[in-house]
Amino acid sequence: MNRRSFLRNICIASAMTIPCNALAVELVKKQPHEQRGQFDLHVKDYISKMSHFDSAHPDDIVLEGEELSLLKSCTAKITRVMRTVGYGNFNIISMDEAFIFGKRYSRIGAFSAEEKAFLEKIFYYDARTLGFYGDKPITAFTQTINRKNVIKIRNSGHYLFKGHPYEVWQEIKKALSSDVILTSGVRGVVKQFHLFLMKATKNGGNLSLASRSLAPPGYSFHGISDFDVGQKRYGKSNFTARFTETRVFSKLNELGYLTLRYPRGNMLGVRYEPWHVKVSS
Repeated sequence: MNRRSFLRNICIASAMTIPCNALAVELVKKQPHEQRGQFDLHVKDYISKMSHFDSAHPDDIVLEGEELSLLKSCTAKITRVMRTVGYGNFNIISMDEAFIFGKRYSRIGAFSAEEKAFLEKIFYYDARTLGFYGDKPITAFTQTINRKNVIKIRNSGHYLFKGHPYEVWQEIKKALSSDVILTSGVRGVVKQFHLFLMKATKNGGNLSLASRSLAPPGYSFHGISDFDVGQKRYGKSNFTARFTETRVFSKLNELGYLTLRYPRGNMLGVRYEPWHVKVSS
């Protein structure tokens, strides 16, 4: 997809004002036979994509040319920022801080005007363009996280927001003791950018594919409250459906802590995430 096509799709998505589920209701109400058949096709296509979330699909948005080059250069520089500031600090730095680090350290390299504009455009486009229908809790590209509002969780490299998120974690930790680990906590805009861009880069610039596994920048509730949990010594399997086979999942589900942000069969355009603890509504 070239630059013009990408921008055109952003404009089309921005013009849509009816949420996914509301649109479904309207389609069924207006023309019961023809429109319901059309909607059924959309549902089947959606289910297929979610069943094969890590595969490319014909209507995916895939960057090419200049856009793809900018994606790769921004991903590389943000990765170098992470290696320079350290894994823990990287979770909570802002975009402005990342740009300052790039300018300050030659091993990172200053972000060009084109790279900054590209990142800002990625942040502000409507993610429905990609098939992602979740809410956007963070609306400012330059959002900052006040260190006074977070607490670092010992031996994890992650932070949690003070107040209710930390209290929920304490309750979970008390219930499961050493079995449970915090696998991801607070994520600032830069951290979410890194995860999303890395996924897109590894898949040839496919932004739609990335959005089926990772909320686009600004759309992650890790930026305001949520966190991920896992079974100790379970490694990367904590981020797969195999997590449902663990004692941690069973116990948390039994105790009612797993009110999931992205449950099985959700219509938000995101794969099932049984490890993701929903803190805020």
